[in-house]
Amino acid sequence: MTADPTELGIPADAMRRLAEMRPGQATSLFTSDLSVNEFLLVREAGFRPVGLVLGSSIYHVGFQMGRWNRNQELTTLSQAMYHARELAMTRMEAEADQLGADGIVGVRLQIEFKEFGADLAEFIAVGTAVTADDPRHEGMSWRNNRNQPFTSDLSGQDFWTLVQAGYAPLGMVMGTCVYHVAHQRFWQAMGNVGQNVELPQFTEALYDARELAMSRMQAEAEELHAEGIVGVQLLSHGHRWGGHTTEFFAIGTAVRPLRPDHRIPTPQLVLPLTDR
Repeated sequence: MTADPTELGIPADAMRRLAEMRPGQATSLFTSDLSVNEFLLVREAGFRPVGLVLGSSIYHVGFQMGRWNRNQELTTLSQAMYHARELAMTRMEAEADQLGADGIVGVRLQIEFKEFGADLAEFIAVGTAVTADDPRHEGMSWRNNRNQPFTSDLSGQDFWTLVQAGYAPLGMVMGTCVYHVAHQRFWQAMGNVGQNVELPQFTEALYDARELAMSRMQAEAEELHAEGIVGVQLLSHGHRWGGHTTEFFAIGTAVRPLRPDHRIPTPQLVLPLTDR
């Protein structure tokens, strides 16, 4: 087990649901948010869905003032956005661990700011827990080097392709940076009217913020001893902080090789023999 679920804040109702779905019980019912095609490809890859797992955290995001004419990271907000997501992810992983899962596929991270508090946001992580038909592939566990179920935000199709090519997911890795972009002074703004001209302070701010998010994501992958990161997304969220404060969020799936040869099967053309 990765951790005591009750210490992580998983409610009793969730524990009862997971106990009923755990393999070996009287019912073999599973739940999944995979599409039909994704479900079939995950099964073809050698994994069996055991249940939908989720983690949630309602978080009060603190306040930090940025200097009007200065580019700077707002570290208080960066830490809040990262910690809240980490809480949701950890609870989702704990639910998967209760099901005896080897991993979680199709993970989605969502943020919803609540109307009952201007600075309150719910962070949700949702995915489908799976167990491997072969728990140890060529002597290697599907779990990561922390003995936790792997996590992946890849689609079922991409997950199948990854495994077929001889790679395994280790975990979703992420990096975030909330950044205040300096305002232009009045005469600077007026001088740009009617001209095609780069705005260096804006360029530098967005470049720096993305680089911070990317480097933090890469650091997480290195802690998992990953060979690389696939499916990287670079997202920009304004949330409710105003036009000059933005969160840059980098997320992807860290992977490791399953075998020395990484030969990808040559795609083949398949023609149906039936005419609809």
